Amino acid sequence: MPESASLKKSPELDQWISIGPDGKVLIRTGKVDIGQRISTALALVAAEELDIDIDRVVIARTATGIDPDEGITSGSNSMEEAGNAVRAASATARRHLLSLAADALAVDIATLEISDGLIHSRETNRSITYEELMADQSFRIEVDPDAPVKDPSSYSIIGQTIVARGLKEVVTGQPHFVQDMKMPSMRHARVVRPPHYQARLNSLDDSVVERIGENGGTIVCDGSFIAVTHTDEYSAVKAAERLFESSDWDTGDGLEPQDVFERLVANDRVSLPVVDGVPQKGEVMPLAPPLPEATSTVSARYEKPYLMHGSIGPSAAVALAEGKQLTIWTHSQGVYVLRASLAEALDVEMDDLKIIHVPGSGCYGHNGADDAAVDAALIALATPGTPILLKWTREDEHAWEPYGSCMSMDLTASLDIKGKVISWSQETYSDTYGMRPRPEPGGAGPARLLPMQYREGALAPLLPQPNMSRHAGLHRNLDPLYSFANKRLVKNLVRGLPLRTSALRTLGGFANVFAIESFMDELAEDAGIDSVQFRLDNLDDERAKDVIAAAADAIGWGDDVSDGRGRGIGFAQYKNIQAYAAVVVELEVNDLAEVKLHRVALAGDAGQIIDHAGLTAQYEGGFLQAASWTLYEAVTYDRTGITSRDWETYPILRFDNIPEIETVLIDRPKERFLGAGEAVSGPTAGAIANAIYNATSLRLRRLPFTPDAIRAAAME
Repeated sequence: MPESASLKKSPELDQWISIGPDGKVLIRTGKVDIGQRISTALALVAAEELDIDIDRVVIARTATGIDPDEGITSGSNSMEEAGNAVRAASATARRHLLSLAADALAVDIATLEISDGLIHSRETNRSITYEELMADQSFRIEVDPDAPVKDPSSYSIIGQTIVARGLKEVVTGQPHFVQDMKMPSMRHARVVRPPHYQARLNSLDDSVVERIGENGGTIVCDGSFIAVTHTDEYSAVKAAERLFESSDWDTGDGLEPQDVFERLVANDRVSLPVVDGVPQKGEVMPLAPPLPEATSTVSARYEKPYLMHGSIGPSAAVALAEGKQLTIWTHSQGVYVLRASLAEALDVEMDDLKIIHVPGSGCYGHNGADDAAVDAALIALATPGTPILLKWTREDEHAWEPYGSCMSMDLTASLDIKGKVISWSQETYSDTYGMRPRPEPGGAGPARLLPMQYREGALAPLLPQPNMSRHAGLHRNLDPLYSFANKRLVKNLVRGLPLRTSALRTLGGFANVFAIESFMDELAEDAGIDSVQFRLDNLDDERAKDVIAAAADAIGWGDDVSDGRGRGIGFAQYKNIQAYAAVVVELEVNDLAEVKLHRVALAGDAGQIIDHAGLTAQYEGGFLQAASWTLYEAVTYDRTGITSRDWETYPILRFDNIPEIETVLIDRPKERFLGAGEAVSGPTAGAIANAIYNATSLRLRRLPFTPDAIRAAAME
């Protein structure tokens, strides 16, 4: 069993599993389900190891002070962390229950067998259930990480087709999200946002404030943090609009207009060499001249704009302050880190702050959920005893969430006479991806919370420091998996960029892999080698070769393509240690310069597969989101603030451009779990770029590939 950081934090079996008098098995986890089906996968793991029907497994809703602290649900780590922890806990519980049954039935443990939580002795024909053994008691033992787990050949539950947890409620439209919560005497709240980041409140209009009060509204004002509440939601919305329009704002100089791609390479920055995926403290060596044996040297720059999460439902939270106790219901992906930072920000005791995860309407990364939770908390503290349902508007979400940073990637490589890569250099320039509200010395946790920057005595924005972890932040997947000699890799954390940034699905991996995989095709063309074969020639990892071959075979690589269409491939292993993914795209560019996706083949290797349908959904959903980034999405702004504030000004992929998708998954039952949620994103962008080139002979290096971008490239 792989070592589990989750078990080190929460070693007691009772922290993970309890058995109720009704025979239900409650599984607790610190990982939250945000649509990636982790609750379904954990239920399968527990049911298999405990030999019980999966319908008897209940996955608890994560809450601070009750459930294990597993940090943030991010980085495609849920199965590696929670999956292995629940497997070890379930195996420990099974062994312990067998021991208890042997004593209770006065038989040799070797004579016992289990069927759906019923332990039966072949020797005496007597039996006893899990619930009878536990009698609603606790285990009072620690999880044994080395407890024997079942051999995959004996599985009877894993591999079955099951309905994902919570899917029925979503499909049938039942109240399911935090936005749908209702509580007695609840008031609806809206925050009145400044025009842009730098704007601050001069004054409210007293007459408007008075009319809102006369109509049953209440106003919370703390510096430039302004909110309005009402028992009627629409009245709260209208009151917030009136407050914004009638208030006097100091807008200062606004957001500085600039070409961010020029600023990425021109601004002050912290530059660090990267070796084996890990940044090093030391001097960045200049790019060396080509080696004597180089027959050709190629250079290119690739660029990615700011991207937003594009959550279909804007962020929301519910908060209730009662005496010293403050309870928050939120779709945050890290309830424990949010609690620690918010307790510090509000100067309250950690034990007096409880945060409960409730599903939101979908997001992978640091969107507005944490900030909405803080908004709700501030309003609840100002109106104690009253539940507050705070919802962001669409404009709030689009204009105030932390974005995925704009990025620029400079690549240079040399080939020898055989077409092998003999030197490789990549420098990546980006703002931070690390502004989740993690508590750190010097008040860094509270400084990451947006509302704290607008209260009276506001905290100064945090100056982010370089992330020095392996394949983290902007240098995620900067180090390619390919077996290149003479690699020069540099991360540049750029200062003074205009927009607020933090974690977005894949962090820097999306842009880095887009650049690497686009450049691989440029090198393959320079070498005169088929692009699939070129990748295989530069790989030593057999599992990597397998997924590339599987995707190529599924699409019919090498077969003739219909007139006007092109094919392209992209590949990566996420963080060079997690799931493998290869993507082949077949598309066309029509007379309006629109990219139309026709066929896609996805191939993946995520180690042992627990939930085949869930893993398929992760690969296919990852492709669709990345295709949207690649073809449509870019945050826009001017001096007055963010201008991409709705789905017209920030378009996303729609149903009319969904291709036929074939997904091939390679199951390796004897291998460890490999996190898969983010594996396909970067390869998707590379595959689309390469397919556009194959179809049009236009090499596009700046995302997104809009009709305007394609027409501009054609005019060059």
